Amino acid sequence: MRLSVESIGFAAPGLVGWPMARECLAGNTAYRPEPLPKLSPEGLPANERRRLSTTMRLALAVAGEAQAGAPQSARQTATVFASGNGDGDIINAICEELARPDPAVSPTQFHNSVHNAPAGYWSIAARAMTPHTAVAAHDATFAAGLLEAATMTTDGMPVLLVAYDRPLPVPLNKTRPGHGEFACALLLNRQTEATPSGLSLRIESGDEETTVADPLLEELRRGNPAARALPLLAALAGGGVGTEINLPYVDGKRLVVSGL
Repeated sequence: MRLSVESIGFAAPGLVGWPMARECLAGNTAYRPEPLPKLSPEGLPANERRRLSTTMRLALAVAGEAQAGAPQSARQTATVFASGNGDGDIINAICEELARPDPAVSPTQFHNSVHNAPAGYWSIAARAMTPHTAVAAHDATFAAGLLEAATMTTDGMPVLLVAYDRPLPVPLNKTRPGHGEFACALLLNRQTEATPSGLSLRIESGDEETTVADPLLEELRRGNPAARALPLLAALAGGGVGTEINLPYVDGKRLVVSGL
């Protein structure tokens, strides 16, 4: 199976949007991490937009950027949302509330705590009734999401893969340390004669991981499950023909992406 990448969305500290990220990942500009601004995804009704958490805004912002560059409508596109941590701020708030003598969990927080909540908000914003799913696989989350998206393209429609993660708050971060905010979205389709270049995927034994050269970006890659996508995105930014990217997968295996 070979996949084409039709468009990309990107958000990380100091890099908002794929055009800026592409220049940095290609080595044309230096990486300077700065706090992300408040992201404002478009398309949602005002009452739904008010319910969005910071994590949801991060995911929906990159999804919207990738979809804006797509040749087809979001109503013709399936989605895969991949997050290793989910919405840690909401989970932490619910846990704190449940520890009180008379807990009263907010219905909105309970609704937003579900792992596929961002996918649901996306379907509302895009008015899409196409298939969508949500996956989590610890540090293998991006690879698992990429495989899931590749499988879904066999149904004959493009698939939008959205990978996103933020560090967990105290005290959850004691058992799951993390570093930096990161999200990316790749609009994937089956390779055709009109798209001669594409990605090939295969699973191999071994836990080798491809790294990135910039030490600050490498710190982000290691500290954020979704940011394991950075070596692949760097290869796409630099036109890495013939490059093979090793992404961490489960059970001591790796996902090898080639044919860039």
